[in-house]
Amino acid sequence: MRPAGILVNGVDSIRGSALEAFRALDELGIQTAKVLIITPREDTGRLIHSMLRLAGFGRTELAAAGADLVLPSVEYHPDLVILDAGSVGGDAFVLMEQLRARTGNGAPVPVLLFGELTTAAKVRALTFGAKDFLGEPFDHVDVTARVQNLLESRRLLERLATQSRYMEERFSARNRELDETQIEILERLASAVERRDDETGEHARRVGENAALLARELGLPQEEVELLRRAAPLHDVGKVAIPDAILLKPERLTLEEYELMKSHTQIGARLLGGGQAILLNLAEQIALTHHERWDGKGYPMALRKWTIPVPGRIVAVVDTFDAITHDRPYKASISIYEAVEELERLKWIQFDPDAVDAFLRVLEREGYIRRRRVAHGTA
Repeated sequence: MRPAGILVNGVDSIRGSALEAFRALDELGIQTAKVLIITPREDTGRLIHSMLRLAGFGRTELAAAGADLVLPSVEYHPDLVILDAGSVGGDAFVLMEQLRARTGNGAPVPVLLFGELTTAAKVRALTFGAKDFLGEPFDHVDVTARVQNLLESRRLLERLATQSRYMEERFSARNRELDETQIEILERLASAVERRDDETGEHARRVGENAALLARELGLPQEEVELLRRAAPLHDVGKVAIPDAILLKPERLTLEEYELMKSHTQIGARLLGGGQAILLNLAEQIALTHHERWDGKGYPMALRKWTIPVPGRIVAVVDTFDAITHDRPYKASISIYEAVEELERLKWIQFDPDAVDAFLRVLEREGYIRRRRVAHGTA
């Protein structure tokens, strides 16, 4: 019988139905969220407006770009701004900065930017509040999917912030602990992030299950195994800040794009950090260190060998295994045996050799591979 932790191509089942997905979105209030479209191009604005209305976003408004737009925009209290890069005399950054300053309290309003932009301009736009970019000509599915993803992430972050404020009011700093509601919100946020390049949203859960199996094989105490099972799925939560144009890009990333992609480790650690709960502290550590390498050539801190925390070393192995054995929009999967060869090749280079050997024992015990006797390298 197959364990829950080892999931490979052709076996996964997509949970739920389209109706259940719609109910989940409705529960988050996404269909009633306010979307503000700002563009000097009336025909383009009406096209985006019509696409969103047809998709069920009933509170979408269109505004012509102008210098006096900031105050009405703030009064509308949008949940998402779709902004033309050619707004306000060609400098959308001015408007983005003003919007960010005026919308002060609470979660920042995400901006979905469209129009002609260089890579350098996109990087700059991210610092002014842009969360994603739309290419032209517009595709109905692409537009609605990006809007839905940004609104879902915003709603989950709002819930987390509300729950955190509630906890702060109810408990003293010494006795404050993370309850199940906060954990659920974080897990749903991680799932929302994963669904951007994994339609089932199951990658995060599989990483958690496989990390627990590997931790148990390495002899970690049961309490730590269970904590790792809950914390590991949050490893990529920082990708909430990485635009789809970069996250799903099929071509090789430019240097600037790769630097932005690497920042998801630090963003995730900041999002998870600052709490008192053991689970969040572990998740913060994993988010920050799961791309460190045994040879010291990883990121963001270039840690090497045993200076990398054990949870980070564990998640590095199972995250890579799951990623390469499942299809993504930007790459095809490989077989289990090809993945095993890749893990063996990267022992002593990218991965902790003990963690790799232990994971191969798990695969062997569960009947996925026949044990392959290979010569051990040297550190």
